[in-house]
Amino acid sequence: MEKDRIEIITNRFSDVRVLVLGDIMLDRYLWGEVERISPEAPVPIVSVTRETANLGGAANVAANVAALGGKSLLLGVVGDDPFAEQFKTVMEQNGLYETELVIDPRRPTTVKSRIVAGSQQVVRIDREITDEISPEITARFLATVERELPNLDSIIISDYGKGVITYQLLSGLISMANKAGKFIAVDPKEVHFKNYRNVSVITPNHHEAGFISGKRITSDKILEQVGWLLLDELNLESLLITRGEKGMTLFEKDRTRTDIPVEAKTVFDVTGAGDTVIASLTVAKSAGANMREAAFIANVAAGLAVARFGTARITRNELIEALNNRK
Repeated sequence: MEKDRIEIITNRFSDVRVLVLGDIMLDRYLWGEVERISPEAPVPIVSVTRETANLGGAANVAANVAALGGKSLLLGVVGDDPFAEQFKTVMEQNGLYETELVIDPRRPTTVKSRIVAGSQQVVRIDREITDEISPEITARFLATVERELPNLDSIIISDYGKGVITYQLLSGLISMANKAGKFIAVDPKEVHFKNYRNVSVITPNHHEAGFISGKRITSDKILEQVGWLLLDELNLESLLITRGEKGMTLFEKDRTRTDIPVEAKTVFDVTGAGDTVIASLTVAKSAGANMREAAFIANVAAGLAVARFGTARITRNELIEALNNRK
């Protein structure tokens, strides 16, 4: 991309408004050091020195949108518990003030607690219920989407399989958004793949794409087969398959395929990289980029994200610098 084109697109980031709907999580980190093995069992004893908390899941997607300078409206479900209050605090610390968090007393706030010794994760503890949300919560979300649609540029569906993204919610939301001509991006979960029909783009990794198509992607030929199969079967406008160290491949409805080489110089932690991809892709597309430009920008953003520990957010200025300094 030419520098003037990068400037035109990134200057429009602040005008973009994105609705993010999906499974929200609180990422907790307990940091410490290991000095000995427990006498009770053959496990390390971690002496915790500090605790931190971060946004995960759909909340991390919304935070990525905000870090890029866009405006995000976050919709999700929390429990009636102290972790919900901690989540709200962390959300405000990350500049997310426009939200609709439904409290469901039947389920806990989804929390991923990671114990880290030095820079090595020792264990992760998950606190969650993955039952589908009630019809009443579904109706509430759809009413919010219908109300906000005129003021939105795009919608991101962030599906982590924790119960928020249901068939009823997807079908109602996709129908409304398509009628309004809104860009719809989906970060998919394998079990719901067949329900993501008629959207603008889905962003599976190569394992997910291979699994749902019944083909293990071990060659370029199989990648090609899987890409066009999913694009046609789901009636997508585009499909972006992320391929780890091989970069990304974009398939578009006009039968154009674009391979984008990997941007990461150092891979330290891939946690949340998919969130960075879909957020930067959607913001760029909503700011006037075509799909190839948006995928290129998302690839650069992901390269920055995986060089950091934990769920990282890339700011607009960091992204611009990386885009302009590419060799």
